[in-house]
Order: sequence, then structure tokens, then C-alpha cells
Amino acid sequence: MPLLKLAVKGWFRSAVEGIDNVPAVGGALLVSNHSGGLLAMDVPVIAVAFAERFGVERPLYTLAHDMLFVGPAKYLMDRAGFVKADRKTAAQVLRSGAVTIVFPGGDYDAYRPTAEANTIDFAGHTGYVRAALEADVPLVPVVSIGGQEVQLFLTRGEGLMERLGMAKLLRSKIAPITFGLPFGFTLGVPPNFPLPAKISTRVLEPIDIRAEFGDDPDIAEVDREVRKRMQTALDELAAARRFPVLG
Repeated sequence: MPLLKLAVKGWFRSAVEGIDNVPAVGGALLVSNHSGGLLAMDVPVIAVAFAERFGVERPLYTLAHDMLFVGPAKYLMDRAGFVKADRKTAAQVLRSGAVTIVFPGGDYDAYRPTAEANTIDFAGHTGYVRAALEADVPLVPVVSIGGQEVQLFLTRGEGLMERLGMAKLLRSKIAPITFGLPFGFTLGVPPNFPLPAKISTRVLEPIDIRAEFGDDPDIAEVDREVRKRMQTALDELAAARRFPVLG
């Protein structure tokens, strides 16, 4: 935690508002936009704020792509509270009373072009709504700005991945083209060193899905409303931001 604090508060000058909107007890599913490419800082930023509010004794889990659990990285992911983003695992974690965060847009969202930096885009993924319903926990939307300013994101490169014929092997439809320091133009790897962009995060009020949408809610309708509220909050953060990187 000291190392995470040094990174997110020193280099990225992180500021998190509304952390009290996370329920004080019981499970909850935090749903967030994802920014920063391979070195996305969303999890460290929210983890530091969560630990400061609730203490390190209260666990915070992250639902993550199973590619992160290949080879030596698996040990680190397990120790850091990352778990595979499948319905069975999500249900077990949430029903245990733990708070969990998910990024429905995944790498598609994390590599969105700089021109679309302030757009909520989950790539049509709605499984997070079902996960919250099945575990009977509230959804807590989280929005963040600044992470997409750590370098230039030019394109997701969806067409390039298809031409390379590696979509199935890498379980990804994108081959992002980015520009930064020290490597200049890359296909996401090796990752450029992130600029010290100020990251501002806002935790919104929790959503009791059944209380708001009925006992048999329409998944698509819930997803639209969640993204609408998140987009409104992200627009407000963008309007208050004076300069890129500086904040």
C-alpha cells in the first residue's frame, strides 16, 4: 500500500470523491470505466482510497481477464486480489460480502482513442448487471478522468488484429497503436512510460437494481441507465478539468 500511495498520489496526484458511497458493510459491485492502456491505474487509485476509508483489513477484489493469470503473473495477481472475471467467481466473491470492482469495457475501453477519452463505452458488455443481480448486491458506478492522458492513443487497431489473424490466440480484437515516451509508436507493447497526468475519480451513489427497475429488470435498460449516469458524471469531471495532464 505505501508503494501504491506513492505512485497514485505522487506521480498521478489522484483525487477520489464519494468513496463513502461504497456501502459500509456487505458486498457491492463497483463498475468503472477503464483508462491508460496496459498500465491502467484505475485499480491502484480506487484501492488506495478504499483502504484509507475502510482499512486494509476489508478486502477489495478485481474481476480481471484470465490472460492476466498466465505464467508468473498469476502469483502477483492472486496476492493483489485479482480474480477471474467469470460469473461463478464473481458470484462467490460478492456473496461472501466482499466489495468487487469490474471494468466491463476491458482492453477495448482502456485503449479507446484519445479523441474519445471522455466517453463511457463498455463495448456492449452487460454481464456486470447480471452479476450484481445474481449476488443480490448494489451496483456502485465509478468514473475516472485523466488516465487516458498518460500517452496518445491513436486507434484500437481492430482491423489490424483481424489481418494479423491473432484475435483468437490473444483473446482480443484490438491491436492498439499508441505514441509516447520512450518507445514512440507501439502496438501497446512495450508500454510507454506514463506521463504524470492527474487522475480524478468519482464514486456515484449505489444502485439497488430491483428497487429501481423491478423484480425482473430488463438488463439492457439497467445497462443504459448505468452508463447514462456515468456519462453525466464524466462530463462534469471533464468540464471542471482545465488542462490535459495538468488537471
